Amino acid sequence: MIKRLVITGYKAHELGIFNDKHPGIEIIKKSLESRLTPLLESGLEWVIISGQPGVETWAAETVIELQNDYPELKFAVITPFLEQEKNWNEAKKEAYQLILAHADYTVSLTKRPYEAPWQFIERDKFLLRNSDGILIVYDEDNEGSPKFMKRMALKFAETSEYEVLTITADDLQLVAEDLQRQDWE
Repeated sequence: MIKRLVITGYKAHELGIFNDKHPGIEIIKKSLESRLTPLLESGLEWVIISGQPGVETWAAETVIELQNDYPELKFAVITPFLEQEKNWNEAKKEAYQLILAHADYTVSLTKRPYEAPWQFIERDKFLLRNSDGILIVYDEDNEGSPKFMKRMALKFAETSEYEVLTITADDLQLVAEDLQRQDWE
């Protein structure tokens, strides 16, 4: 049973999404919701993200919406270093601040600003050790930043009871078609 779930995936620019009006966001959020709902029904208590713009931001927004029906659901933002949003544009900073304001728990693992890539690796190890599963929006045919976390999660799952769940391009396509069908009805 998954009680604590990490959610990660592509950054917005890796998907060609450059503003919050992009129709792909609704598809990703709907996909996340459809994967989270059965997990909530079977005991999911926490969703954990690191707060990166893109899938993680949309996951947090989805969790905030789901909390209306599942008020016991909590979410944590666990960042690899302090001030990760320092160089982001204003829109990304605003979305991030809103997410932090709604989070039930926030912490920066290394307690200092960015120094080197090791901080991301340490974050990933920490997230895996402190969760029961991971949901990754990732497609093998479209490499991007989530590939590192997916590799690490699969390796971790080999030696522990850990679930690696994915939302692929095919999954997103099915949701897009469902949404399109609903619009026509």
